[in-house]
Amino acid sequence: MSDHPSATPQTAADQVVAVLAAAGVRRCYTVPGESFLELLDAFDRHPDMRLVSTRHEGGAGFMAEADAKLTGVPAVAAATRGPGAANLAVGVHTARQDSTPMVVFLGQVETAHLGREAFQEVDLTAFYSPITKWATTVTRADRLAEVTAQAIRVATSGRPGPVAIAVPGDLFGQAVPPAGRLPGFARPPRPALDGDDRDRLAAWLAAAERPVIIAGGGARDARAELVAVAERYRAGVYTAWRRQDVFPNDHPLYLGHLGLGCPAPVLEGVERADAVLVAGCRLSDITTQGYRLPAGGGPDGRSRVAQIDIEPGQVGAVTDVWLGAVADTARALAALADAPVSAPDRDWSAANRAWRETTVPPAGAAGHPGGRLHPWAVVAAMRRVLPADTVVTNDAGNFAAFLHRGWLFRHPRTQLAPTSGAMGYAVPAAVAAKLAEPDRAVTAVVGDGGVLMTGQELETAVRLGLPVIVLVFQNGLYGTIAMHQARELGRTAAVDIGGPLDLAGYARGLGARGATATTPEELEKALAEALTSGLPTLIDARTDPEIISPGATMTELLDRGRNAG
Repeated sequence: MSDHPSATPQTAADQVVAVLAAAGVRRCYTVPGESFLELLDAFDRHPDMRLVSTRHEGGAGFMAEADAKLTGVPAVAAATRGPGAANLAVGVHTARQDSTPMVVFLGQVETAHLGREAFQEVDLTAFYSPITKWATTVTRADRLAEVTAQAIRVATSGRPGPVAIAVPGDLFGQAVPPAGRLPGFARPPRPALDGDDRDRLAAWLAAAERPVIIAGGGARDARAELVAVAERYRAGVYTAWRRQDVFPNDHPLYLGHLGLGCPAPVLEGVERADAVLVAGCRLSDITTQGYRLPAGGGPDGRSRVAQIDIEPGQVGAVTDVWLGAVADTARALAALADAPVSAPDRDWSAANRAWRETTVPPAGAAGHPGGRLHPWAVVAAMRRVLPADTVVTNDAGNFAAFLHRGWLFRHPRTQLAPTSGAMGYAVPAAVAAKLAEPDRAVTAVVGDGGVLMTGQELETAVRLGLPVIVLVFQNGLYGTIAMHQARELGRTAAVDIGGPLDLAGYARGLGARGATATTPEELEKALAEALTSGLPTLIDARTDPEIISPGATMTELLDRGRNAG
């Protein structure tokens, strides 16, 4: 950013927004607060910025996270001190666990009152440090532009993530001298794969009998390169937890999603692998099935694992690796695809078929009795009606297991899902996705528990004219917790949600369209109408609470839990 002398004094808030705009940031999500009035005003006046007022700071945080996850460019979340910062924290934690760049501004008490436990005062740097890459408090107005530039660099370099800047309420409105020349915002350094490492990895993959790749969020911008490496080395590909869109799910080398409750036949490919290349994945506990995989298949009883990651601290962090490379995933995979080796043909058809069989609804799901939809029937209706490139935002909850198995992610950047498992994500994420990608269909898939946490952001969609679809699996339960209680204790507690609730009426009360479906035919009709309505629509799909997961019923789990006790 260059000097732009002006006779009109700039405020610190004006400079902050100018720095953000120069870096390509385009949206700020917030609940307005008195401690950052001038920042709100500066965002609202800037021609390249959009200021989005949300109904809750939790929604603002989820929107900023989803926006950046979809576009790759940081978004801003802003909240006031104490209560606002606390409400925002869940979205920031999601960004941290999901490696999503985000810039957070937290209004703070006035400089003269710092440290006195003034109204709503919290030590925001201490509060946010564990859930961000970097958190700081600025105490001089003329340093805000500089700190903002540094925040963008930290958020986007290495493993991306959120940064938080706490600003006393008297700083944003202060007149400040021109910021001077700040560092530019070119793409952060993306190291290439060392030539020797490229050759060693290429020879290893070519010589393996059963090589597989586990691809994570770091491969989001490396889809073509990932496909090229898989095809060049005839390696099977798994996608990490809630990163299903990094590889085309209809590709014959796709072996499945390493998520919760992963079926045993799907895991067989990675269990038997003698070479596992981890590409842009931090190997979370869910992806590794409780830090158990990759394992097995090597001469010493364990797979040999190699890992490529942009962040040095992630390489070898949770499992031994025989080769760890700190490199940009796309550049590393491109180098591997061009390596001068030849690999034999390998037949992954059985493993691919084992995964595909888990995506097929069971017989009778469409004609489920009792006036309630089988969860599988909901996903089947989605597959029949929604465009294949629909951006799907999914919430936390047991309903998501049916979505993860049944919906095929054929196109890039079509899955927005929190690896942190945060409830309430889907509806705000859908709002942000539609803002960022207005020409694509966007569908939030959520349970009744999640929609009752942040469903009020439908009002934001209505106010902004965003025709999102919110598809609710209403089964009257906190399903995940009910499943664990039934299995472990043989009984449930505190998991009931009253109803069935008139969620379609709730949506209409917020100005959106609402529909209720208890049969596949009603659901397909509602989805088709929602796609063409041009209005935000909530579809209340009444699902059977007895069908608690793809592999078990509540009755079976309760019986098992009682017998175990």
